[in-house]
Amino acid sequence: MIESSFLIKSWHRAWVFHEAVVSQCCCFRAVQCGRELGKPSSGSAQLSLYGTSVVEKNDCNKTVVLPCYVTDLKQNNENVMSVTWKRQGVTIFFYHGGNKNFNIDPSFSSARFLSKAELIKGVASLVIDSAQATVGNYSCKVTESNSEGEIKMELKSSSVVSCDDGTPEEKRGSWFLLMERVGIVSLMCLLVILCVAQLCVIGLKYEIESQRLVYMIVALVIFAVVAGVGAALFFPDGYTVRNQAGLGLIVIPAVILVPLQYFMFGIVFDSLLRATLALIGLKLLGFIIAVVGFALCVSACPPLHVSVLIAGLAIMAFASLCSLVYVFFMGSRMKDHPRPGKAVEEPLNELQSYVMRI
Repeated sequence: MIESSFLIKSWHRAWVFHEAVVSQCCCFRAVQCGRELGKPSSGSAQLSLYGTSVVEKNDCNKTVVLPCYVTDLKQNNENVMSVTWKRQGVTIFFYHGGNKNFNIDPSFSSARFLSKAELIKGVASLVIDSAQATVGNYSCKVTESNSEGEIKMELKSSSVVSCDDGTPEEKRGSWFLLMERVGIVSLMCLLVILCVAQLCVIGLKYEIESQRLVYMIVALVIFAVVAGVGAALFFPDGYTVRNQAGLGLIVIPAVILVPLQYFMFGIVFDSLLRATLALIGLKLLGFIIAVVGFALCVSACPPLHVSVLIAGLAIMAFASLCSLVYVFFMGSRMKDHPRPGKAVEEPLNELQSYVMRI
C-alpha cells in the first residue's frame, strides 16, 4: 500500500514536471514564432519608397497630389505590381497590375494615378480632387512580386483663400498676403497724393486756364474715387469677383495719369523736353507692367507674380515723384521769369486783340 502511494506521487510529480517543460517550450516557441512573424520572411525584400512627410492643401488647388515614388524596382513590370493607398488605416485606393483592376472607395471616387504609364518607373503618386482630399494620415504601399515597401504622410489644410464661390465667407482666406494688399493700396494712394501735389505746384506757379484746370481736377477726382472704391472691394479677405473687380479698379484707371501728366507738363513747357518725355514714358511703362501683373494675378489663386504688379505701381509712383521734383525746381527757376514761349505769346495776344478791335 505504501509502495503504491509512493508510486502514484512519483508519477504525479513526473507528470507536473512534464507539463511545465512542455509549457515553457510552447511559450518559448510562441515567442520565437511571434518574432519571426514580425519580420519579413527571408524570401521577401524591402522596396525603397520616398515622398513627402507632410503635404499641404488649400482650396485654391483643384487637386491634391500625394507623392509616392519607388527607387529600386527590379522587374519594372506592371503585371507583378500592386499599389495600396490608405487613409487612417482604411484602404481608399487599390490597384492590381496583374488583372488591371481598381478598387476605389466611393468617398474618394476622384482618386487616380498621377501617371499610370509611369507606374513601371516607380511613380505611384495619387491625385485626388481637393474637395475629396480630407486631411489625415495617408500611407502608400507598393508591392512587386515578393518585395514591398510603404511610406506614410500627413495631409494638412493650409489657411489660404478659397477659389470656390460656394465656400462660406467666414472660411475664406486672403487672396493676397496682408503686406501685399497694404503695399498695393498704399502705392495707389501715393499716386493720387503726388498728382495732387504736382497739380497744386503748377497751379501756384503758373497761369492756368480755368477750363483746363477743371478738366484736370475732374480727371484726378475720377481716378481717386474709382481707385478708392477698388481698394474697398479688393482689401477684404477672399477670392471672389468682388476682389478681382476691386484690383481691376485700382490698376486699369491708372491709365488716366499718363495723359494727365502730359497735360501738366504742357502747362509748364511750350515744347516737351527730353526729360519730360522720359518721365511720361516711364509712367507709361509702369502702367503696362502693372497691367501685366494684374493679368497674371487675377486668374491665379494664390496669385502669381505679385511682384510684377507691385513693381509696375512703384514705377508709376517713382515717375510721379520725379515729375513733381522736376516741375517744382523748374518752377523755382522760372518763378520770376515767364515760362518758355510766354514772352512771345503775350505780344501776339495783344496784337490779336488789337486787330480784332479794328
